[in-house]
Amino acid sequence: MEGKRSTVEVTQIRSGIGRPKDQRRTLVGLGLNKVNRTRVLVDTPAVRGMVKKVKHLVKVKN
Repeated sequence: MEGKRSTVEVTQIRSGIGRPKDQRRTLVGLGLNKVNRTRVLVDTPAVRGMVKKVKHLVKVKN
């Protein structure tokens, strides 16, 4: 029996324009590429690391 998977809601609040290429690619990896776009992702260490890298461009809601 599987337990309930924890999720995190990530919303892009600032544009990736003018940002380093790795930050723009991280936004795309999270499924974000437009301001105000929201994705619900499984809360894994990889996702947390990606969010930390672009924390100035996104808003996180648990």
